[in-house]
Amino acid sequence: MSRSQDPDSAGAHTPSKPRLAVVAARYGETVVGGAETVLRCQAEGLAARGWPVDVLTTCVRDPYEVGNEFGAGVETEAGVTVRRFPAVTGDHDLRHMHDAAILRGEHLSTQQQEEWLNSGMRSPALYDWLMMHRDDYDVVLAGPYQAWTTYVTAQLAPEKTVLWACIHDEPHARLDIYREMFGHVAGLLLQTDPERDLAESIGVTSEFAVVGCGVEVPEHYDVDGFRGRHRIEGPFLLYAGRREGAKRWEWLLESFAWVLARNDLPFSLVTMGAGPVDVPPTLSDRVVDLGFLDDTERDNAFAAAAAYVQPSVLEAFSRTIMEAWLAGTPVLANGRGDVVRWHCERSRAGLTFRDRFELEQCLGFLAACPDQAAELAAEGRAYVLDNYTWPEVLDRVEMHLEKWLCESS
Repeated sequence: MSRSQDPDSAGAHTPSKPRLAVVAARYGETVVGGAETVLRCQAEGLAARGWPVDVLTTCVRDPYEVGNEFGAGVETEAGVTVRRFPAVTGDHDLRHMHDAAILRGEHLSTQQQEEWLNSGMRSPALYDWLMMHRDDYDVVLAGPYQAWTTYVTAQLAPEKTVLWACIHDEPHARLDIYREMFGHVAGLLLQTDPERDLAESIGVTSEFAVVGCGVEVPEHYDVDGFRGRHRIEGPFLLYAGRREGAKRWEWLLESFAWVLARNDLPFSLVTMGAGPVDVPPTLSDRVVDLGFLDDTERDNAFAAAAAYVQPSVLEAFSRTIMEAWLAGTPVLANGRGDVVRWHCERSRAGLTFRDRFELEQCLGFLAACPDQAAELAAEGRAYVLDNYTWPEVLDRVEMHLEKWLCESS
């Protein structure tokens, strides 16, 4: 990693490929989040294909605490120029009040929607820099749709902005401010057919294309080493990602405790990611928090698990399901989510549940029939390799970025 001495200049290039800016609220190998990981992989993948890539991001790492953990300035990471700008946060009480109203389905005025957006994490310095340098870029890739950084990018350069949208079936996706954004950008890159159907249902009028999402394929897994390093014995369920209500982490804890109270099952629950774990007393000896793991140890965790549990319904793709299948690990997923249900049905490789009673049945099957569960996981690995490797996904991303760039010029 090297640090530039000129943080204010975009530099001079005469590239054969279009100059690309990737705008992400948070960026880096130690950042937790599916959209953030994918934007980083796309930035690095396109840079390796000859695209001059600048990443415009904040100094924030933790999604729950707006602290500027990274230093401001310019760095080179994996062939990508990363420009970090300080972030600030607004009125938490105002944001919570408006967010509660949105979730209740109440209609907020445009002013109230903008108050909600601006009361979260934002970066005036990033905004100012992009306003001055937007003409330096041929195309701008920004996401996910809810981020303040995505919204202001689309306001500053709508004709060259492409969204890595990550649209979920939630009230926020139907806000007027996002409906306008979805109608004025150059295009939207979507990951699954259900996300496309959702985009159509909420009236997205800009061009969009389903390009899928790439997942890295590990060369090997170290299951025994993982168990030894973390002192984990016996079969365990794995949860990976943000521990928060929107991802139904609390529901998983409560349901797991309920199932264990009714059944003699051997499983513990291992979690890795970000956010408060808040284990109830009844599960104090059955939940292990590993916090943040690097990519290699993350992959080992997937391979060591008896099953991966995905309780969230708000998924635009769910990389963690793919990572589990690649590791040969069965997947138990919330069937109320259109995307994860679509993956499970299309691959014929996952078990779905809609409530704690069905979760109980899934865990009973997993305990009684581990060989049959492993056969399902093998189908999942083939599904990922057939559909979601980075070379094929980047081919589609490049094709549409260049197509929409030509249409806007």
